[in-house]
Parts: sequence; structure tokens; C-alpha cells
Amino acid sequence: MNLHEYQAKQILRAANLNTPRGIAAHSPDEAMEAARTLGGVAWVVKAQIHAGGRGKAGGVKLVKSLDAVRDTASALLGKNLVTIQNPPDGQPVNQVLVEETLSIARELYLSLLVDRETERIAIVASAAGGMEIEEVAHTTPEKVLKEWCDPLFGVQDFQCRALAFALELTGDAYKDFCTLLPALYRVFIANDLALLEINPLVVTADNRVLPLDCKMSIDDNALYRRRALAEMMDMRQIDAKEAAAHAANVNYVALAGNIGCMVNGAGLAMATMDLIQLSGGMPANFLDVGGGATPETVAQGFKIILLDANVKAVLINIFGGIVRCDVIAQGIIQAVKEVGVQVPVVVRLEGTNADEGRALLAQSGLAILAADSLTHAAELAVEQAQ
Repeated sequence: MNLHEYQAKQILRAANLNTPRGIAAHSPDEAMEAARTLGGVAWVVKAQIHAGGRGKAGGVKLVKSLDAVRDTASALLGKNLVTIQNPPDGQPVNQVLVEETLSIARELYLSLLVDRETERIAIVASAAGGMEIEEVAHTTPEKVLKEWCDPLFGVQDFQCRALAFALELTGDAYKDFCTLLPALYRVFIANDLALLEINPLVVTADNRVLPLDCKMSIDDNALYRRRALAEMMDMRQIDAKEAAAHAANVNYVALAGNIGCMVNGAGLAMATMDLIQLSGGMPANFLDVGGGATPETVAQGFKIILLDANVKAVLINIFGGIVRCDVIAQGIIQAVKEVGVQVPVVVRLEGTNADEGRALLAQSGLAILAADSLTHAAELAVEQAQ
């Protein structure tokens, strides 16, 4: 689950970490009032969406009058902002963050994330922060510094010093960094984060270190015990199909193809999508209804898949283990009748009571195509989608 920048900074401030002063606004007039409250002669107006690359896309503006604050907020609010990191149609801007300006001497990069290969939290830093960090990582990877935290001890002093020296920090900036990094690690652990990214981490003209931007992603599996964070979820930033899947407690990821996939088990789903691709087709989604799929979850899965107007055929690939294939077949029949599916449906059943399940599908009188293997199912689905 992603948070907006203003929400992430609230969490940092709650941990007694300094950030630029800022106020979130939902209307142009609120934005102008926020700037007036902050004071000063210049402000930064930032579109709040769940994607990076906002600066290059025109979503971050430096303005030097109250009228300009209002005009900039008016140009952003209610529109979709398209960046290199979000879907082709962008994401809606429902609020902006109005912040004070700082005198910036340098821009650095700092992030903490879960490294699944080492099973540790990795710290990634670079002296080349700002909008070009992706290019830096691609062309000059030696400029990207990494440290890994022992889960028993967290961030160690020697790691803070090593990174601070490598970033060429001195004086107050050095001290600030060595205080900030362990504090960020504690925020990461306390909130079950999957990512905490600060880009840029700025060194100000008076040689202080401050998070100018902040991105946070929370581990979805931890939301049950992070109720306050779960309530901060902005469903308007999520694809409508993915939002419906979240509400139905199924795993769904929208893709760009035209063959809807409904599978029980992530590994089986990946294999299904691979075979669709090998057969010359393109999957429209990843949908895992779980090992304990029921007629209700199958029906809900159909509804979610068919929210995508690009879907020309549906491939259901179920392995009956926890739930028998005949029960799944009854659910498919019920779902097709209930949802009123108008596209071809290909079903491959394997496992407990698979023969009984296939017989039920054959006797249903519905336009359901039964496949006797996964390869056959993928080929049928591609054929029907074409």
C-alpha cells in the first residue's frame, strides 16, 4: 500500500524528524490559504499521486505569489497527472501539498527497502540525487552505495559513518545524517514498510540535512495490525479493478492483454500467463482467487475480470486440492449465469474430482469450452480471443 507524500511526512514528523513545513489542500482556495499560513515569498506546489516522476511531468511547481499558488493548484486538481511511473492515463490529483521553500546546496538520494535475496533491509544512497537518479543507477551504478542491516542490530554507527563519508558530508550535515538514518530505520520497522524513499535528501545552505520528498510503501500483509495506516489508503489512486479485488480479498493485477485469467495459486497463475504468451496471446490480468476458492469468489472474480473492456476471452485454470473440482465447476456455472458473461470462457480443471467437474460443465448447456491440458487451454483461449 502506497502513501501520499504529505502522509509519509506526517509519519516522519510523528517520529520527531524534521521535514519542510507544508499543508495539504483539496481546492485552489485552500492551497492559497495554506501558502498564506506558511508565510514567505515563494512556495512549492506538489501534486499528490502514488507515482514518482512528478517533477518532470509538471506536477511540482515553484511559485512566487499567492495568486500563482491558486492558479497552479487549479491547473493540477481534478486532472490526471501522467508520469513515467503510472498507467498511460495517469492518476487523479485530488490534493496538492503546499510547502515552504528551502535554500538547497546539494541533492542526495536515500532509501530503505526489503532485500529479499539477503533477507535484510538494504540502505541505498547516492550523492547524485534528484530527478535523474534512475539514469544514474543505469549508467553509473558505482555511484549508488549500499549497506545491509543485521535484523538483530539494525543500522550500526559504522554504517552511518561510512555512508556519510561516501556522501562527502561534513559538520552539521554529517551529524544530521548519522542521526537521521537510524531514525528512518526505526520508522521502517515500526510501520512494517516495504519501501522508504527520500529523493531528494537535501543539504541546505546552512549545512543541514532534510528530507525534501518522501515516498512510503507499506507491506500489504501487515495492514491487519496497522489499522491507522490502512485507513490512510487512497482508493482513488488504484485501478478500479484492483480496488474491487482488494475489497473482495483476491489478488489482482491489471495487464495490457485481452485474455482474462482466473487461477487459484500464484505459481499456477504465472505458468498460465506464460503459456498464453507462448501461444501467441496476451494476458489481461493476474487474478489469484486463492487455494480455497468458492463459488462466491469465482463469481466475484468474473465480475472483476469483466470490468476490463479489453477482455475478449476468459481462461479459468483451477487445480482442485483444498476445494474439489466439482464444487469449482458448480461455482463457474453459477457465476456465468449470474454475471451474464458475454465472452468465450475456457476452463481447465485438474485435481480432485476433475472428471466430475468437467462433466458438470459439459452438461450445463452454457458456452463453456473445456480443455484437457493447460497448453490446450491456453491455445483455446488465444483462438477465442482472436
